[in-house]
Formats: sequence, C-alpha cells, structure tokens
Amino acid sequence: MAEPPRPETADALLRRLEWTVIRRLDGLLQGDWRTLWRGAGIDLADLREYQHHDDVRHIDWNVTARLQQPHVRQYLEDRDLNAWFLLDVSGSVDFGSAGVTKLAVAAGFVATLARVLTRHGNRVGALFYGSRVEGLLPPRSSRRHVLTLLQRMTAARAAPAPAPAPAPAAAPAPGGTALAALLQGALRAVQRRSLVFVVSDFISQPGWQPMLARLARRHDVVAVRLWDALELALPADAGLGPMTVQDAETGEQLYIDAGDPGFRRRYAAIAQAEEAALRDGLARSGADVLELGTDDDLLQALLRFADLRRQRARQPVGRRFPQGLQRAVPGLAP
Repeated sequence: MAEPPRPETADALLRRLEWTVIRRLDGLLQGDWRTLWRGAGIDLADLREYQHHDDVRHIDWNVTARLQQPHVRQYLEDRDLNAWFLLDVSGSVDFGSAGVTKLAVAAGFVATLARVLTRHGNRVGALFYGSRVEGLLPPRSSRRHVLTLLQRMTAARAAPAPAPAPAPAAAPAPGGTALAALLQGALRAVQRRSLVFVVSDFISQPGWQPMLARLARRHDVVAVRLWDALELALPADAGLGPMTVQDAETGEQLYIDAGDPGFRRRYAAIAQAEEAALRDGLARSGADVLELGTDDDLLQALLRFADLRRQRARQPVGRRFPQGLQRAVPGLAP
C-alpha cells in the first residue's frame, strides 16, 4: 500500500507562496510608503467617533464642535503596523471535501499576508484556539517569525484535546468551539490599535457576535470565513445511503440516511438558515468579511480582498457601523 503524502512543511509552504502569490500581491496590498491599512502615519484617512481607549491627542476639535460628538482622526499607515491573526484551528477546521482542508487554506492565507506585512518591517502576532485558547505569539517582524507562526498553527491543531470525564450515554455532547473565548482573549491581549484577522469557519457556540463587534470598534478587523461546499448541501450522488457521521469536535455520532429525499431537504434547509444567520452576524459586527472556500484560488481571493479594502476606504464617514448598531448588538457599547 502506498504511503499517504506527507504534509507540506512550513518552510516549503512559504517558499512556494513567495513565488506563486506573495510577489504578485506585494505592490497591491502594500507599497513602499502607502498601504491599504490605517494606523499611525501623517496623512489623514478617515474620521470616526471617539472611543474610551482612544488617544485624546487624535481628537479633531473642529469636527467635534460641528457634530457635537467627539471624533478622532485616522491616518494612513506609513511603516509601523501591528497585525494579529486570531486562528481557529479547532476540529471543524481540519475538514475538506475535495482533498484540501479549511486548515490548509487558512495556512496559505496566513503565510501570504504575514509575509507581505513583515517584508516591509511591520509586525505580526497570533492567538491560537484549538479546544481552548492555546497561547499567544507576540508580534515580531521577520521571515523566521512567520515560519514560527505557521509551525505553532500546525502544532495547535495537532495537540490532542484534554480527555473529557466519562458521561452517561444519554448526556449531551460538549458544545464544541467557543469562538467568543478567542475574541475575548484578543480584547485583553491586543492593546494597541491593530489590524486583526479572525480566521475561522465560525462554526461555534452562540455568543461570538457581540465580541466580534466590540473587537471591530477597537481595531481594524477582517473576518476571514473558511467554508466547504459539503457544509451547505449533500453531494448529488445517487449512491449515498445510510451512514454514520461524527462531529469532529465533540465526538458525537449520528446515524443518517443520506439518500433519503426528506433528510436531504431538511439538511439543506438547516444549512441555509445557519448560513443566513452567520452572514447576518458578520454584517452587523462592522468587520470586513473575506470568504475563502476550499476550492478557491488564493491569489484571486486576495485580489478580491484588495478591492474590498479600496472600496471601504472610499466610504464616507459613519458608514462603517450602521445607524442603530449599538442597540441591535448587545454589549457593543464601550
């Protein structure tokens, strides 16, 4: 029997992406002096309402007097930028129906963006979530640091979860991923205003939406949603029939008949309802959203991301958070 192919090492992955993706993106996402990110520079980029954590030296007193509401200035980033990757590497991420897992897609995205940023002296850090918040990698700027980030990402996924205590057969399975814990950890750990990528499939216990909205008010947040086509609909394969499926995170098993038309309709209806709820939660958070499927081309997806950033930069003041968002999302107010 042939041995399965070995997983690509962090160094091999980065070398491949440097030739196929990173060199083509470098000038689009970040030039030598101007970038798509906003931070500590000298050129005015936007105005937004003052938050309790903001530096009072950035208050624009003329705009504040006209609008009767404190506003602060945001500037185009020159060089000094901190970027953070909040990485969900839980069991549901290690899945893919076409030979490519969501975890592999996430690794390619992280390697590309981290290297593009660090090539210009900016710093990247990471916070990892496996079965719990696994640890923090402080922001630094070097190729070696990017390799460390990728290796830690793989190690966090490979680390076995602590064995749960024995439970009666009738007891419900554990709840799985608690994405709110990762976002709460980022709210505590990331003090300086930063660019934050939340890389997850957002298959989680409820409660992450208010945390993501709070994070988006403090930082420039991009929610990178990983997905696979099999999560939205069962394949149109007449040969499918009764089978046992298992939850990748809780271990709960369920016997289903995948060939039953009624079951397929119920599966599709539930998947569509959860998809609509997920998209609504992301839209209401105020974060930018980039979707990455397991069958997506990484370069084309990142070009879409660059277009998204440019469109967002052209939006007028006040469009980032829709009117009434504080009332709509509990816990959003500082």
